[in-house]
Amino acid sequence: MIRIAFDPIYAHPLPEGHRFPMLKYELIPEQLLHEGSITPDQLFSPSPCKEEIILLTHDKIYFDKLIQQTLTPSEQRKIGFLQSPELTLRELMIAQGTIDCCSYAMESGIALNVAGGTHHAFRDRGEGFCLLNDMAVAANYLLRNQLAKQIFIIDLDVHQGNGTAKIFGNEPRVFTFSMHGGHNYPFHKETSDLDIPLKDGMGDSEYLKILSDTLPALIQKLKPDLAFYLSGVDILASDKFGKLNVSIEGCRKRDEIVLQLLKQNNIPAVVAMGGGYSPDIKVIVEAHCNTFRVAKDIY
Repeated sequence: MIRIAFDPIYAHPLPEGHRFPMLKYELIPEQLLHEGSITPDQLFSPSPCKEEIILLTHDKIYFDKLIQQTLTPSEQRKIGFLQSPELTLRELMIAQGTIDCCSYAMESGIALNVAGGTHHAFRDRGEGFCLLNDMAVAANYLLRNQLAKQIFIIDLDVHQGNGTAKIFGNEPRVFTFSMHGGHNYPFHKETSDLDIPLKDGMGDSEYLKILSDTLPALIQKLKPDLAFYLSGVDILASDKFGKLNVSIEGCRKRDEIVLQLLKQNNIPAVVAMGGGYSPDIKVIVEAHCNTFRVAKDIY
């Protein structure tokens, strides 16, 4: 059974200004349940991640600021959210959800986090709507507990995973691959193990060819014990911040390429949703739901 981490936002109401950016995280599971793509017993709500696990990745001074609500106005502006206890709690739940997904993926081949993919969070600061880097936290947890020897992070959000790249810049056991808009945020890029910057306006055919030409060779070279897949849907032509020209079907095909390769090579896959900023929330939800539908079809 495919397990899915879900933060019950209704139980932890966020300040009004946070509602629209978070709305898709409520609507995705609702849609999947409504159409019968998933059942309620597949969903699980993680507990908050423990401090000692977070500190395998993040600086204690920064973590204490999140807990004590002492981020400066400048730090909050860089993150893009006003600080709140509810937001910090939610980030802790997301991080634990991605860790829990690793265990489920090792059992059944794949697990998905309805949220996650907070790849702009650095060791000592947050940026770009990201407070804690859930995939980095989970990867370091696996390494510390000798649950994996080689980890592969496949980041296909339209924005480079700069925080992830920096965190693992000197860690050979984690290979970071980011395929992103070359002229998009963050405008100062960090160095991943492999970066593929994409030109503005790139459509389905060229995008999928680059991915298909690159990913199989990386998998064969690395032979990872587990792969994290950040499946952001901000590559869509409709996205306000994406600058690419990928269709919903092209985005679905991207997910299919990644998950089929991981399944064929018996690599457990942990999937997180990442970004999506199309003006019509229905487009965002449909594109994200496709990731779950593809996972169901393949696994």
